[in-house]
Amino acid sequence: MNNIKFFNFMNEAVYILIIIILAGAVLWMWFMKKGSGVAKPASAGSSIVAKQTIIEKQEEKQQENIKKIIEFLETHDKIANNDIEKLLSVSNATAERYLAALEREGILKQVGKIGQSVYYTKI
Repeated sequence: MNNIKFFNFMNEAVYILIIIILAGAVLWMWFMKKGSGVAKPASAGSSIVAKQTIIEKQEEKQQENIKKIIEFLETHDKIANNDIEKLLSVSNATAERYLAALEREGILKQVGKIGQSVYYTKI
């Protein structure tokens, strides 16, 4: 009688194991077909082109933003970091980079050294 119970238990265990293996195989096939959310590596040439396109778009956006700053200065005597943040919806660091670039190009002059009292005027 004990042998029969043991064999019944073994049969059930084998069936459960087979079901688990089949379910795993089905899930594996589904993920492989779906792509499992992992980006497939692109060829070297296309990734370089994609990076160049992204860089070009970023540079274009930067030029547009600098143009907006210069247009702002046509109607205002001075501009501060906070003005650029609000005008362009950019971070503090980005506003500082724009101001530094315009100062290097000789378009703006910084008035003040540090803090909220610092502003820039058009040269």
